[in-house]
Amino acid sequence: MPPPMEPTLAAFPNPFLRYFAATRPPFLSVTFAACLIGLATAALDGAVLRPLAAFFTVFFALVAHAGINVLNDYYDALNGTDDANTERQFPFTGGSRFIQNGVLSPRAAGIFGYALLASVVPAGLWLAWSSASGLILIGLAGLFVGWAYSAPPLKFMSRGLGEVAVACGWLIVVVGADYVQRGAFASTPFIAGLPYALHVANVLFINQFPDYRADAATGKRNWVVRLGPRGARWGYPVISAVAYGWLIIAAMRGALPWTALIALAALLPASAATRQLLAHADRPAELVPAIRATIGAAMLHGILLAVGLAAARFLSLH
Repeated sequence: MPPPMEPTLAAFPNPFLRYFAATRPPFLSVTFAACLIGLATAALDGAVLRPLAAFFTVFFALVAHAGINVLNDYYDALNGTDDANTERQFPFTGGSRFIQNGVLSPRAAGIFGYALLASVVPAGLWLAWSSASGLILIGLAGLFVGWAYSAPPLKFMSRGLGEVAVACGWLIVVVGADYVQRGAFASTPFIAGLPYALHVANVLFINQFPDYRADAATGKRNWVVRLGPRGARWGYPVISAVAYGWLIIAAMRGALPWTALIALAALLPASAATRQLLAHADRPAELVPAIRATIGAAMLHGILLAVGLAAARFLSLH
């Protein structure tokens, strides 16, 4: 399959489609799956789901993720990382290329990204009013992590904290989706959300291998840069092992129903990605199948976990 073409201004004459495509819509699916897990944990513990609140939760979580994607492109344009990236594997690494290819100016991207994040605030306040005030803390934490991932002075992605920030961010999505329905904090969304959040962190982790030289040249001191591709490659199976080990232990201890173990099916693409990364960590062009498999593993885990949790509620197993 030939690689997809990078965006050009001629390909997006319609301004709406231009800005929509700049949010990298296919990659928003990981947030959709996180919301499904949160809704499923609330249902598992007996909450009666409110469809309108669920819809707005999912919609504005996707808007927040879109804003974070655009801001990541904006700050990577400012620090020169995406301009320097000659080994990118588009569309997975090296940014969306909307700024580098002249489809959007850096200023337009920055304004758009911050506007998307700002639009989430009134929706979050309404959801907090309809559920409980703790949602404000969850929302603020999510926006902070999303902003601090790319933006100075914190720039978590450049300090070896990118994977932690990503795991925290998607765990917050699960907890927030649960909280809107439940109206209170509970342990179940944390327990169920952590292995999925680790899968999403692995998506970021593997994407850093093709970007290694560009990141190193522009001062992004992530763990692939710190350890080098050959040394850092072992981090991927470690993160996967923690994710699956957590899920199995949670089910064995009764913190999650046994039906949650259906998510172990994601071991198949995750194992394939592990083998490919271990073999080709320093050959960017060979890593596209592993990146695809990693995204597939995250999505499969998230959707199957949500299905398993919902099935347990239906079967009254929890």
